[in-house]
Amino acid sequence: MGMTREQILAEVQSVLVEALGVDEEEVKPEAALMSDLGAESIDFLDIIFRMEKAFGIKIPREELFPAESLLSNSEYVSNGKLTHQGLMELKKRMPNSDLSSFAEDPSVNKIGDLFTVDVLVSFVDSKLNG
Repeated sequence: MGMTREQILAEVQSVLVEALGVDEEEVKPEAALMSDLGAESIDFLDIIFRMEKAFGIKIPREELFPAESLLSNSEYVSNGKLTHQGLMELKKRMPNSDLSSFAEDPSVNKIGDLFTVDVLVSFVDSKLNG
């Protein structure tokens, strides 16, 4: 069914506008779902559901938001920050994300900022156009 990144972005934007009640112009590729668009963890379930419907694909939550399972592992988190091992695991689980600025201060409360509109677009693109 192949879609271009532009088509995927447009669809992701409309999903986020509906799910989060934000204006379309706020939903830029670099916008972080939590800090820029005001998403809360409960919203992620709604976003996944809407994206599954919009794109006709199945999205396992842990595949789209893999960082959540890292947080309960003491090998990966120490004193509120990801350890070196945790960062390596996060890079493996989030290949579409640029983690360079996060790696400078890998505080667990900043993980939410890794989930940008562009990360969602890249995720869907890899699912549809693999």
